[in-house]
Formats: sequence, structure tokens, C-alpha cells
Amino acid sequence: MMLDNEGNVRSRQINNLRIRELLGMLIIEHDLPYSFVEFPLFRQVLKECNPDVKIISRKTAVSDIRRFYELQKDKLKVILSKSPSRICLTSDCWTAVTSEGYICLTAHFVDENWKLNSKILSFCKMEPPHSGHELASKVFESLCDWEIEKKIFTVTLDNASANDCMAEILKERLILQNNLICDGEFFYVRCCAHILNLIVQEGLKVTNVAINKIRDSIKYVKVSESRMKIFGQCVEQVGSIDTSIGLRLDVPTRWNSTYDMLESGIRYKRAFVCLSCRDTSFKHSLSNEEWRRAEEMCSFLQPCAMITTLISGTSYPTSNMYFGQIAKIEILLNDAISNRDPVISNMATKMKEKFDKYWSDYSVILSIGSVFDPRAKLEAIKFSYSLIDPVNYYMKVDHIKQKLYYIFDQYKDMGGSSNNRTSSSTPTPSQPSSSTSGRMVEKKKESAMSWTQLYGDFLNFKSRDVSSVGKSELDYYLEEASLDGHQFPELDVLQWWKTNQQ
Repeated sequence: MMLDNEGNVRSRQINNLRIRELLGMLIIEHDLPYSFVEFPLFRQVLKECNPDVKIISRKTAVSDIRRFYELQKDKLKVILSKSPSRICLTSDCWTAVTSEGYICLTAHFVDENWKLNSKILSFCKMEPPHSGHELASKVFESLCDWEIEKKIFTVTLDNASANDCMAEILKERLILQNNLICDGEFFYVRCCAHILNLIVQEGLKVTNVAINKIRDSIKYVKVSESRMKIFGQCVEQVGSIDTSIGLRLDVPTRWNSTYDMLESGIRYKRAFVCLSCRDTSFKHSLSNEEWRRAEEMCSFLQPCAMITTLISGTSYPTSNMYFGQIAKIEILLNDAISNRDPVISNMATKMKEKFDKYWSDYSVILSIGSVFDPRAKLEAIKFSYSLIDPVNYYMKVDHIKQKLYYIFDQYKDMGGSSNNRTSSSTPTPSQPSSSTSGRMVEKKKESAMSWTQLYGDFLNFKSRDVSSVGKSELDYYLEEASLDGHQFPELDVLQWWKTNQQ
């Protein structure tokens, strides 16, 4: 506050441009209508805070937010252009309750600081028809708008026929301009979480009786406050029930929510038994055999639920986890097929049929992602394949290895990697971090320069000597011992590659 010449309190000077900027951020962050800035009470609050504030209209708010969007878009364009990595896309198209179609396109890339980024490039209305041709045109138009059509690596889509057509058309358009690695052989990736959902849904069709009874039981309790009160009394009466997780209803199209419902129902099993004794209107009680089967189903589905959560992550890389997790599911299904319970066995058989439809051959490009986890490399793939197919596993591993070198050679020809090893040091887990290395370089700058000047000829000779061996950086990486997974259970793979990028 300030005083004028007559000693009266005067409001301090304010920055009206900053006020407009904050109002725009307020509208965006809290999803407010543009007319919010014209609400009489809101305007009164602003004037009460400072009479000098300039009130804006909804049209001005629209203009400010549009300008802010363009500014942020230009910043992201710069980031995308500077990113040394290629860009992986995911896209989804759906119809809202208003019968209007929308499409969302997201870019996933590793920036120059080795950080994983996921940015929505387009979220817009999609006019019918939602055919493969129209979807491909919409996506390609967005890629050109963002000037990244020459940097695309893969596109991941769910299992819709229109998406298959869209991926093929989009691939052809990008290949025409020579914009894809390996002529687009690895361009189209099916969404693993979506396929896993289809696999488990197929199995759940076999066991609808127990699941439906648990679902109806939870619905019965949650439908009214009085029933919730009675059920709470049952929980207290039987005691020793962990109530940190309440009763959960599922969304039938999302199997993992069905698993959560099943898990919560089993947790309150004794309370439901007690309720059936107290409430004569409760007609959904399960028999002991049905409860036993539900518990077996829950145990059987638990690994699938954990894998779904793991591979659905967005803040960390997931491609390096693909192979091990899919192999784990196949081994689980093979074991469950021989379960003594015919329902569980039939459930596993149905799931294995669906599994073989999509994953009889594992995705090569995602398997290669596992190779670049320094804890796994090719040894983990060999181990998993030896359990799944002991007879032919060497052929499958060799196939992945051939494709790995094929991609490596493509990047080498593009100048994305060096042909031979130029550093005599072998990266190890104990190698200093990038920041520590930077400080060491600064401290020893003069001695390093003198070493180069004194022994430059020797370094050139050594470089030629290494080149004569004919080994690439990829050869050296695969030959080095894998990191111990017990010592590095939470390894940040991107950080490891940042530290060992040379």
C-alpha cells in the first residue's frame, strides 16, 4: 500500500498483463468457462482487491488463451526438433455420449537430456466416417503441422480394424518420403494393454457365475445407506477385516477393474456370509465352492493385473519390460491349463487361444527394447524362450538378434551411431554420473589436453587397431556382463544410458 500527498491510502500499481495471464491459467487449469471472467461477483472481488485492475471480456480471455496455446506449441516444436530420438506415436479414437467422434494423438520421445516425454499433439473432433483413410489423413496432417513427419519411429494402436487400415496407409505415405526406419517394418505396434484386456476378457466369459454373484452382492450393499450400515455392522461383528480398501464395483469393459472388484469382494467374504444370515432379502450369497473358485481366479489373475499396471505406465519406459512380462503370462497360462479345477483350466485354455492369436510371435521391436535393458540383454530373452519353447528357442533368439543388427546398421548408415568403439574404457555400474564426470573433466582439462597433444599419434593408432577388429559398439555392449538385477531392481534405464552413452 502507498500514501498519496494528502495522506490517503492508495492501492499499489498492478501489472494488468500479468493478471490476464494468470486468469488464462486459472481457466485452463480448472476447466472454467470463458464467461468466468464476466461473473459479476468475480469482477467485484477483483475491484475490491485493486480498483485499478482492468476487467476483461470473455472474447479477450479466448484471445489470451489462444495466444498462450500458440506460444507453448512453438516451444514444443523446438523441443521436438532438437530431440535426438525418433518419436513414437499413440492414437485413440472414440465416440462421446453426444455421438460426436474425437481423436487424440500423443507423441512419446526421449529428449536431449534423456528424459521420457509424452505430449498430446492433437485432440480434436473427428467427423465421420471413421475409416482408415480418414484417420490416416488426420494423423498425417497433424504430423506435418508439427513438422515431425520425418522423425516417426512407431505408432501404437488398439485392436480395431480401422486402425489396421490406418496404420498401413500412414506407413505407405511415410515410406514414399523415405521417412521410416527399415522401410517401416517395425512401424505398427499393437497396444499390449489392450491385447491383454482381450485375453483376460475371453477367460472371464467362462467364470461369469461367481463373478456375477460377487458383483450383485456389492451392488446390493452399495445401493442404499441403510444396507451399507448393516454391512458395516457385519464387518465389525466378524472382525479382523482390513477395511483400508472398500467395496469396489467394476467397469465390465475393463478387466482390471473386474479384478479389483473380485479382490475387494473376497476380502469381505465373511462379512457377506454374515449378511446372508442377518438380511433375508439378500439373495446373492455364494456357496463355499463358489468362494473357493473366486479365490483361485483372483490368484490366477493377480499377475495379469500387476503386468497391466506396469506396462500402462507413462512416466517411465515400458518397452524394456515387454518381453519378460509377456513371457511370464504365457508360462502362467501353460501351467494353469493343467489346473485340477476344470473351470480354471477351461479359463486358461480360452485365454491361451486368444494369446496365440496375437502373441504367437512376440513383437520383435519390443523384444529388442528388452535387449537395451543392461540387466537383461539377450540372456533374459534366451532364458524365457528356453522355458516356453525348449526345442526352437535358439532360432527365435537368432531372429531377434538379426533384426537388432539390421536396425543398428540402419542407424549407423544414417550417422546415428559410430561404426567402431572409440573409447578404451568399458562402461560399468560404478562409472561416475554425468555431473561428476563433468566436474572431473573441468579439473583435469589441462592435463587431458596435454595428453592428447603428447600422445595423439598413439590414440590414432589405437583407434585404427580397434577398427581392424571389426567390432561395433553393439558387439561390445552385448558382450559385456549384464548388470545384476538384484543390485539394481529399480534401475532408471534412461539414466544408465545417459551415463554410458559413449
